[in-house]
Amino acid sequence: MVRNRAIYIFIAVQLVFSSAKVSGQQVSDTSFDPKIAIPTHPIGEGPRVYIDEGHHNFHTLDGRYSTFANLLRAYGYQVDSRKGEITFENLHGTDVLVIANALNEFNVNNWSKPIHQAFSGSEIAAIKSWVAQGGSLFLIADHMPFPGAVDSLASAFGFSVLDGFARDAVKIAKRVGGPDVFSIQEGTLSKHLAAQGKDNTQNVDSIATFGGQAFEIPDNAISLITLPDRFHILLPDTAWKFSPSTHSVNVGGFSQGAVLEFGKGRMALFGEAAMFSAQFSGKDKRPMGINHPKAKGNISFIRNILYWLTVVDKE
Repeated sequence: MVRNRAIYIFIAVQLVFSSAKVSGQQVSDTSFDPKIAIPTHPIGEGPRVYIDEGHHNFHTLDGRYSTFANLLRAYGYQVDSRKGEITFENLHGTDVLVIANALNEFNVNNWSKPIHQAFSGSEIAAIKSWVAQGGSLFLIADHMPFPGAVDSLASAFGFSVLDGFARDAVKIAKRVGGPDVFSIQEGTLSKHLAAQGKDNTQNVDSIATFGGQAFEIPDNAISLITLPDRFHILLPDTAWKFSPSTHSVNVGGFSQGAVLEFGKGRMALFGEAAMFSAQFSGKDKRPMGINHPKAKGNISFIRNILYWLTVVDKE
């Protein structure tokens, strides 16, 4: 385990340089074709998935999650956006609500503490009631400030998010770049149905993530992506601004992706957003998401998550 403060400073420096490209030049890879041969449902007849766009979301249907939406459509899902305030009534007809990197208006251009909640108390109550009565929530909150913005929503289901930047300290100290890979072999990727699908033809050996946060799960949740002991999270007061005094926490055993059965419904929480997208980052247009060579398992992983949220044991 890496404990040296000098290592933390080095990690912070590396994060600053990498973020300068990612945050400023993170665009959708519109040319990426997932090539789905066998859809999960007849095209255009599957469960209805709505992507939230009513809360200053960093990832939207026609923006950074356009490939995610196209992938779900290729699997047969009906995909559209959901704008405005969320109420129990307007969730009627929704099978899966996807919320990706929501923000409060106050923090759209101000990624410094305090991080205000993206959802009102009445919206959280509506979402919680809707899930308890059979709905499925797919909540995605990347690195700071996004976990802080959905802290109350995640807490309503028993999760405790950390509003920071989780990184493999050993890999960064060795100056090894690229995404973080989680695998069955290492024991960091779950064999749960939500990860592995309904039969052996859908098994996923490994998946890749591209940064993000870490969170603690309630006793009745299942971690799909579990961080090994070499992972730490940096908790700055302002996103991407680090110093030797920046608080850091070892997050070995914490989750970066988990699922929960809640009442008659289901929930998936993920602490990384790019893994579900296909994007380019930086001036050199480095692939980030399902278009990355190390993320080949992510496509099937997405299929399995959506299938678990909508079909498995609900038939």
